[in-house]
Amino acid sequence: MIVRAEEPGDRRAIRAVLEAAFPTPAEAGLVDRLRADGNTEISLVAVDEGAIVGHVMFSRIAAEFRALGLAPVAVLPTRQRSGIGSRLIRSGLARAEADLWRLAFVLGDPPYYRRFGFDPALASGFTSPYAGPYFMALALTRPLPPLSGRIDYAPAFAALA
Repeated sequence: MIVRAEEPGDRRAIRAVLEAAFPTPAEAGLVDRLRADGNTEISLVAVDEGAIVGHVMFSRIAAEFRALGLAPVAVLPTRQRSGIGSRLIRSGLARAEADLWRLAFVLGDPPYYRRFGFDPALASGFTSPYAGPYFMALALTRPLPPLSGRIDYAPAFAALA
């Protein structure tokens, strides 16, 4: 299996992964809108034997510093719990760090995302509609940026609420 950047010809297969991995097509629509709005910064696919089996996207967050939001991450149901999602997330975070993004945010299951270094305490100083125990941040560079202020996810996320 390889992890690589999304290519234009991958979009149909990515949509199929998203629709298989989530109970509704909302996340597939989110990805389409993030692309259309120009808010996608990192979009990676996991490819095994020529087929796309997973996808992760990081989009720009409005903040006083360079920040990204991790969402969504999806793996075909038949391939879940095999490390593909973790590999996609780690690859995306490595690229974000290399590209000098300062913080990454995620809204998700704390025990899962803590494995990658995300921490609810690091996000607790930020004002966001998503603030709460499932809202986490990960520092990608040192020194740390300011750990308070307002952050706003790309407008496409509002359609999921």
